[in-house]
Amino acid sequence: MYVYSVVLKREKTVVEQKKVSIVGASGYSGAELLKILLRHKHVKLEKLFANSSAGKRVTDLYPWFAGRVDTTYESYTADAVSTSDLVFIALPSGEAMNIVPELVERKKNVIDLGGDFRLQDPSLYQKYYKHEHKATSMLPKAVFGLPEWNSEAIKSASLIANPGCYPTSAILPLAPLLKEKIIQPSGISISSLSGVSGAGRSSSVDLSFAEVNESVKAYKVGVHQHIPEITTVLESLSGQTVSLTFVPHLLPITRGIYTSIYAPLAKSVQASDVLAVFQQYYGNKPFVRVSDTAIPEIRNVNYTNFIDIGFRVYPENHQLIIFSAIDNLIKGAAGQAVQNMNLLLGFDESEGLLL
Repeated sequence: MYVYSVVLKREKTVVEQKKVSIVGASGYSGAELLKILLRHKHVKLEKLFANSSAGKRVTDLYPWFAGRVDTTYESYTADAVSTSDLVFIALPSGEAMNIVPELVERKKNVIDLGGDFRLQDPSLYQKYYKHEHKATSMLPKAVFGLPEWNSEAIKSASLIANPGCYPTSAILPLAPLLKEKIIQPSGISISSLSGVSGAGRSSSVDLSFAEVNESVKAYKVGVHQHIPEITTVLESLSGQTVSLTFVPHLLPITRGIYTSIYAPLAKSVQASDVLAVFQQYYGNKPFVRVSDTAIPEIRNVNYTNFIDIGFRVYPENHQLIIFSAIDNLIKGAAGQAVQNMNLLLGFDESEGLLL
């Protein structure tokens, strides 16, 4: 009997990589972006910009990157991203508008994690963000980056406005119910609670953990900048005029958003009817998890790109109560931004986002 040794030649798979840079890489969202992109097989990190931390090493600010990132933050210039295919902007609102027009003119794909391009009406921006919009010509070019609803527009966009964290937690539960007229478009109340990281790394003293700990408080009641974002997007998706109340609160935790929504029913429904609507819209969406029995918890979504949605029907009160939980830094910021990048550049939507 002869024994044959067979050697199989395997062709190496060449994975095309896109060059990506981050402006505002030293903030919380920028650091989360860096974590995700390091494990993304289609991405090559090119430049990390952080004007206030220019000259410092990434590991000086975030020691957990030791052995993974040997990079120094730089001051931003448009010329420095001349070879980048895509630029993430993770700056406070009011700053992206100063650099986006030149990037778009240079044919760069841009994903803005701030609020500068989420509202199509500049007067609403000025009213809620308290300063004038300086790049109004860019507003018609911006696509609202909600992957579960705008995936086709995202794929052909040059400028993507990443949704806010609070709006993500409210719009995803409400949009299917409004579109299918399960709930009324007026009289909706939204109560959201956020960890203090949502205020950013350079937040004021009153938003620091020491001031928030051992307490819970509402803030920016009636004037929060996410109110028009939630309202206008829901109106666009549902084709109805929407009237709602939104109240944000600070929780003494680092990360996570928990949202409770109280909506008047438009017709008599059972829990199975509501679940069927969610399954219709989100059954094939990789990061939306819906349950008609479990109540969401922040601990089950933290450090992930998932949104968990639960609900309870109260026919006797003609009311539907919906709950959602997300990680404000992932699904509410960096993770959703990478989800948008995946769609835009033709990668698998979940690449880099599932551990």
